[in-house]
Amino acid sequence: MASEILNDTVMYSKDVNVWFGDRHVLSNVNLEFPTNQVTALIGPSGCGKSTFLRTLNRMHELIPSAGFAGEIFLDGEDIYADKVDPVSVRLKVGMVFQKPNPFPTMSIKDNILSGLRLSGRKIEAGEELVETSLRRASIWNEVKDRLGDAAVSLSGGQQQRLCIARSLAMNPEVLLMDEPCSALDPGSTRRIEETIQELSESMTIVIVTHNMQQAQRVSDQTAFFLSEDGRPGHVVEFGKTETVFNQPVDPRTNDYVNGHFG
Repeated sequence: MASEILNDTVMYSKDVNVWFGDRHVLSNVNLEFPTNQVTALIGPSGCGKSTFLRTLNRMHELIPSAGFAGEIFLDGEDIYADKVDPVSVRLKVGMVFQKPNPFPTMSIKDNILSGLRLSGRKIEAGEELVETSLRRASIWNEVKDRLGDAAVSLSGGQQQRLCIARSLAMNPEVLLMDEPCSALDPGSTRRIEETIQELSESMTIVIVTHNMQQAQRVSDQTAFFLSEDGRPGHVVEFGKTETVFNQPVDPRTNDYVNGHFG
């Protein structure tokens, strides 16, 4: 069922609830993701941030016990409507995981093109696409002379940027990032953050992070998730990042962003 896109919002969730078996893990999550902005999802471990992230491209369905209720709209269409193919959703909404996961038996170049090949899409101007994707992920100058090398020959930070480039080759509207810097050194983290800020000029990004400084550096808006007193994970506060960190409405938000718990 179609719905009006709110303002300049490319994607939004409406009353999203998630279960794993009988365990209710997310309750009534309503968030909006404006075009060409970065949204940070913050909160203690176990409050449902990554689970929610995976609902945005239907990856949570890959867990056999997962249940879902609610709606998520992309370009005004509910991605959970019966007629919608989950694979088509994942082509429009890319994902970068916590740990770099390049295909180990493939070269750098073949990693970039792998998504297109696996989805059966025609590859046009492959050489140009590889270069463009690597440039957008800020790694082209580091790998342009070794595109035939195995992807696993790269450093951890380079592998993560390669995985970003692999997602970009699919030309997604939205890019989801699940703690993309958690396994990286400070230098690699800085380069990933610079890449996020550059990419946000042309796409919408949603990032899960436990790094409060990172959330403040890269995001335009922030959602604070919490699970407490036996309640499922839910959004305590959502707004402009500067406001959430410096003038939060809820005292629990203030306590979390200032390191008093979590």
